[in-house]
Amino acid sequence: MIRVLFVCLGNICRSPIAEGVFSTLIHDKGLQERVSCDSAGTAGYHQGSLPDTRMRLIAQRHGITLNHQARQIQTSDFSDFDYIIAMDASNKVNIRQFCRERTGAVLPESQVLLFRTFDPKHPELTDVPDPYYSGQEAFEEVYRIVSRCALSFMEHLLAQHPSLIA
Repeated sequence: MIRVLFVCLGNICRSPIAEGVFSTLIHDKGLQERVSCDSAGTAGYHQGSLPDTRMRLIAQRHGITLNHQARQIQTSDFSDFDYIIAMDASNKVNIRQFCRERTGAVLPESQVLLFRTFDPKHPELTDVPDPYYSGQEAFEEVYRIVSRCALSFMEHLLAQHPSLIA
């Protein structure tokens, strides 16, 4: 089983939509027995909360239900997940620092990846923008970015783990 964790700051906007989109891809490809995903935040501001209402609305418009309850990244996530996908460079730094402080270990570069590097439209960009303080269009744009990145990341997984499609 390949396990993927999507991480943003508060786990109520970007990482839940990434989890929802990627979970849909997993299901559509019939990989539920081989790939799983979850999401978390680097901060615990919204622990136990549902995703932002605006993001849930965008997801619903695209046939995705977001019912994840926000949680902060935990020490066990570093061993439980094969891939930790950061929504921006700041999140990636915080993930790596949290792991070092809590476990004394340094995560391999191949385990912590920036999601936007999988964007076929803009691979030069590193960050999925945080829509929290923006209007509804920003949430829609995040959905479009995440959808492109999720599809490309799925292709990456299938290339890295050919046994998933065997």
